[in-house]
Amino acid sequence: MSTLALDNTKLGLQSFVSTDSWYEASARQRVEGLLDANSFVEFIGPEMRETSPHLALFNLPEQFDDGMIVGHGRIDGAPVFVAAQEGRFMGGAFGEVHGAKLTGLLRAARDIASVPVLMLLDTGGVRLQEANAGELAIAEIMRALMEARFAGVPVVGLVGGRAGCYGGGGLIAGCCSALAVSEQGRISVSGPEVIETNRGVEEFDSRDRALVWRTMGGKHRRLIGGADVFADDTIDSFRDAARYLIELVSAPTLATLEAEQARLAQRIGDFGACADALDIWRLLGASEPENIPAMSYEAFVALADRLQELRHDAR
Repeated sequence: MSTLALDNTKLGLQSFVSTDSWYEASARQRVEGLLDANSFVEFIGPEMRETSPHLALFNLPEQFDDGMIVGHGRIDGAPVFVAAQEGRFMGGAFGEVHGAKLTGLLRAARDIASVPVLMLLDTGGVRLQEANAGELAIAEIMRALMEARFAGVPVVGLVGGRAGCYGGGGLIAGCCSALAVSEQGRISVSGPEVIETNRGVEEFDSRDRALVWRTMGGKHRRLIGGADVFADDTIDSFRDAARYLIELVSAPTLATLEAEQARLAQRIGDFGACADALDIWRLLGASEPENIPAMSYEAFVALADRLQELRHDAR
């Protein structure tokens, strides 16, 4: 996913006054608010009761949509496919049915080749109870996603939910055409507890919430180019971001992938020795990086745009 030279003020994101928090909403509430009224048609809905075949073996509760909502609807009258994870069910974790529904949606988008896909990611990774099936699902989703993109389909990820976007979800996010993330969104392949368990608390203290948010949170992802738009925590704001990114992105080429690899290599070269996100923000040109976590949405958008322009001019 390449970093896009965006100006969030062009999206009209600051003009929305809404109490509809993306973070607090359920997956179905997000879908309802994101799409035109009464336009959503669900595939394999709860009435079909396609539940996980594995959870009952562990005496775990099931959910009739298995925590994955897929279907089609419209934004401003234009058709879109949509997939939304329910972070309140097993942390939005990927299992066999959960993953198969998303894979099927992406393959349909690839075959039609004219309808964008919006993925509302809210996941802690793969279900331990379905580890092999979940890992296989991640691989299949990534393949289907890239096939859809090469067919010319914009695949836009939206991240701002309770569970964040961890594990295989982080890999899937990195494959998207573009990402919109809010301050509440967190993106990482390894979660805080996983890092601490494997490397020790000296490496990463998962109980240090400020450290977690400035390392994996939406502000940091936007500043380092891991997200293309910074959205406010409202459904309206994510709707505007999705609408903007759908129109902006184009099908990838070999040159696109080579440029992305070069960008990531440059990022490692520039920031590989940094011990903390604060060090990275300072190198990016922020004069008071310690104030960034407390910045308002409007102030942060202005700062992120200015720092991106400075970095572009320096290149």
